[in-house]
Amino acid sequence: MLIAADKFKGSLTAVEVAEHVTAGLRRAVPGLDVAAVPVADGGDGTVAAALAAGFTRHEAQVTGPTGTPVTATFALRGGIAVVEMAEASGLQHLPAGVFAPLTATTYGTGELLLAALDAGAASIVFGVGGSATTDGGAGMLAALGARFLDADGEPVAPGGGPLRDLATADLSGLDPRLARTEIVLASDVDNPLTGPKGAPAVYGPQKGATEADVATLDAALAHYAEVLERAVGPKAAEHALAPGAGAAGGIGYGALVGLDAVFRPGIDVMLDVLGFAPALAKATFVITGEGSLDTQTLHGKAPAGVAAAARAAGLDVVAVCGRLQLTQEALGAAGIRRAYALTDLEPDPARCMAEAGPLLERAAERLARDFLV
Repeated sequence: MLIAADKFKGSLTAVEVAEHVTAGLRRAVPGLDVAAVPVADGGDGTVAAALAAGFTRHEAQVTGPTGTPVTATFALRGGIAVVEMAEASGLQHLPAGVFAPLTATTYGTGELLLAALDAGAASIVFGVGGSATTDGGAGMLAALGARFLDADGEPVAPGGGPLRDLATADLSGLDPRLARTEIVLASDVDNPLTGPKGAPAVYGPQKGATEADVATLDAALAHYAEVLERAVGPKAAEHALAPGAGAAGGIGYGALVGLDAVFRPGIDVMLDVLGFAPALAKATFVITGEGSLDTQTLHGKAPAGVAAAARAAGLDVVAVCGRLQLTQEALGAAGIRRAYALTDLEPDPARCMAEAGPLLERAAERLARDFLV
């Protein structure tokens, strides 16, 4: 049995999901041979998955999204670093209930990338998602040595809103090590930078942006792209339309333009990094899952990636989840034979999250009796 599940956000880490599923399986089938590869798709939890796979933990003090120092973690093994932007610039670093849609900065993410370079990273898997920011990666690039100046020659203020005052951009001061470093932008988001499907319109409201804020941010990021086009040429305009440019408040755009990053679906990257293929080769049955199996799952989330790989290997896949919002037909199309939801055992969402571990063990025991006994 191979367990390759993502976290249940707000309840269990991916490692904890694997532990509880294993316990439940072995209640039904004592001594069952179980292996686990906790997975992530590039969003929050990506570093934790890498650490579970044997990467070494590193920490750095960096600038949080509102300027307050935070401690951020990245993972390193054999010259490969896994850096998660949410560790430095994520929503979890905002005061409870307080958003900063116009002023939150990715500066700390740039500092975290520098820390990975200082630790010896030769290639970086850059997982983006869960951001508090919509600054197009300008803060990140500034921390890495770029300069963004207003008409008076002064640095523009942090955040996406002040980019409307941007007059000139200079990327010539970027840390020279970046040119020698392979950077993979790992994301499940394929939005462009601006427009109806861009970062401000689609994700801005999740970060506290009002309708007026969305309009301000969209115009500011469009202006930012125009200034970068004057600085670095046509590639800046091309990247603004590229899949992934709108990831994590446009930090994907900053990575594509300034870091020459290569965009890949986050789950594909992470399955490679985490050693999923060798584990799959030894498996006869696969269990995947995440907190909510819904339509977003089908668009590049971890369970869909795991199921696709397992199906290609001819293996059956079942899923565990907190709640299930997909039809059996949709599950089947994704390569998942059946899903076991905690809400089937405990309909109250609050209790379901609070008691996720024991409930997951019960669900896994039921799964084992259905498929293994």
